[in-house]
Amino acid sequence: MPNYGTADIRNIALVGHGGAGKTSLAEAILHTTGATSRLGSVPDKTSHLDYTDEEKERACSIDSSLCHVSHGGKEINIIDTPGAPDFVGQAIASLAAVETAVCVIPASAGIEVNTRRMMEKSAEFGLGRMIVINKIDAENINLAELLEQITETFGNACQPLNLPTGGGKGVINCFESEDGESDVGSVADAHTAVVEGIVGVDDALMEKYFGGELAEGELAAAAARAVASGDLVPILFTDSRNEIGITELLDALLLCAPNPEQGLRRSLTTDEGDQVIEPKADGPLIGQVFKISGDPKSHIKYSVLRVHSGTLTHDTSLLSGDDRKGLRPGQLHKFQGGEHKEVEAGIAGDIIALAKLDLHIGSVVHTGTPGTIAMPKYPTPMFALAVEPKSRNDADKVSGALHRFTEEDPCFRAEHDPATRELVIRGVGDLHLRSILSRMQRYFKMEVDTKPPRIPYRETIMGSAKEIEYTHKKQSGGSGQFARVIINIEPNPGKGYVFEDLVHGRNVEPEFRPSVDKGIQAQMADGVLAGYPVVDIKAQLIDGKTHPVDSKDIAFQAAAREAFKIAVDKAKPALLEPIVDIEVTIPVANMGDIQSDMASRRGRVQGQDMLAGGMTTIQAQVPLAEIADYNSRLSSITGGQGSYTMELSHYEQVPSNVKQQIIDAAKKAKEESR
Repeated sequence: MPNYGTADIRNIALVGHGGAGKTSLAEAILHTTGATSRLGSVPDKTSHLDYTDEEKERACSIDSSLCHVSHGGKEINIIDTPGAPDFVGQAIASLAAVETAVCVIPASAGIEVNTRRMMEKSAEFGLGRMIVINKIDAENINLAELLEQITETFGNACQPLNLPTGGGKGVINCFESEDGESDVGSVADAHTAVVEGIVGVDDALMEKYFGGELAEGELAAAAARAVASGDLVPILFTDSRNEIGITELLDALLLCAPNPEQGLRRSLTTDEGDQVIEPKADGPLIGQVFKISGDPKSHIKYSVLRVHSGTLTHDTSLLSGDDRKGLRPGQLHKFQGGEHKEVEAGIAGDIIALAKLDLHIGSVVHTGTPGTIAMPKYPTPMFALAVEPKSRNDADKVSGALHRFTEEDPCFRAEHDPATRELVIRGVGDLHLRSILSRMQRYFKMEVDTKPPRIPYRETIMGSAKEIEYTHKKQSGGSGQFARVIINIEPNPGKGYVFEDLVHGRNVEPEFRPSVDKGIQAQMADGVLAGYPVVDIKAQLIDGKTHPVDSKDIAFQAAAREAFKIAVDKAKPALLEPIVDIEVTIPVANMGDIQSDMASRRGRVQGQDMLAGGMTTIQAQVPLAEIADYNSRLSSITGGQGSYTMELSHYEQVPSNVKQQIIDAAKKAKEESR
């Protein structure tokens, strides 16, 4: 059993934008606490946390990495998350395992895209938040201005718990001290602001404070509650490269970061409703997987879970969700970067890894009561590439490798698109997908060709066609083929495909009528206008003719296909295109350029909201076909300060001029493939 209890655990996720120094900060924590004997470095490729070959080459985190340290008799579990916006899925998933998000902001670059996103996601999910201003040794920095930006953007709850002193060579504790010299701001003012942030969590505490009756220790005891409630977002200063402010940061985590008994309580949703999970080591076992990790060398699958209740041991008989088949966890591990240390048990509040189990991100394991636990919301992966194995023999292997990455990354999808007949991978951005393909080549020795995917257009009709007749005849020396069908078609908007058998008598024998349905559906899948699936049509078989010898299932399918093509051509065929809802967050200065660019993409602006910190969001609807290169275009316009999310909204009719271009392109592609 561990030598600590649930109340001794602090779970934190280091979040923020790329280049903020999150990994370097974690390395400094590991070294300062004696967990490692040397200070790992990302630029020198000696990091304990960015340990994969891909991360060393790119000199940035691609995946979240776990470590743990002991300080002041407490156990601190740390999740170092990627900062590049393309890898945000791993960062968001990590929020499911912690009580506190520690947002790292570089003193030189200030608040960036992922800084805002992760601060907002953390608050939305209900976590306590802390801010670390890192790299205070950088040249030409303005810390006073940065502090103003932080409070303007994230609110007045953000207050310095310490301040840099001696030209960034140290920090002074503003919680314990009311006087002293700092490089920026007043220690006395910072002390007052922090104290008022803490007492604001409790009316009785506030009365004692303003009445001068606050007992020693009461303030410290309430600090974690103030952070958990959002009344206080402590700001700390560090220089991770020179390990300045690291011990003070660790002390602040013990003081302010809520333990599992104080922080966000998760709820288990069952058929009987929601029940708040009590984080008790002697309670029923409930845990949730928040990370899937494949060892790049052994290819062993590890499921990393947060134990919310109970105690997990190697011989615990686990259940996953509604599955009644028991799972044996076997060895339990705690990750220390790339190392896997075996442990005897995981208690409520702890983070433990299990090997070789068929679990997924979000899976809830338990010993009795099945249910679900809410995960943070991920952005919908909309950046797509069509992939094709360079060797046809690798098709199944490529699908298997991509499936592994879909298990590990909540923002990665791989699917065969029935509309375009392509294997399409989807992610947050180009860097995201290129990284996955690079790892697939490195670990699985498989390469693929990529191209922009075909837009999944759809075809439909706007009018009706009545009594469309087609006769299929074929004589090949032996038995022939014969079928005659007469059909009607009409629009069936929003209700999919419907087939009605309206034949009276036996002109079409009953056994062949399903063949007509089958033939129509086959042609709908192949398309009529440009090779895209036909949707929302009601088809009626009203009459036909059967030959006593030559009529066959295949003949009626063929007749139905041809009749359907003729009918669609007479029923005002239309092409539908996917429209996405897009929300773009940009600096106010770029608003005009973005709106102009959106209009050039046939976009329709739906709304606009002003944000703190000189930012604004624009909501618009845009055809998916016009947004394929938006990632690079937005970065170019905003200098990397813009971000966007998008979701599929609906399909609508393509303008006539664009429709003809799509049809012509489809015909050309078909001719070239012959």
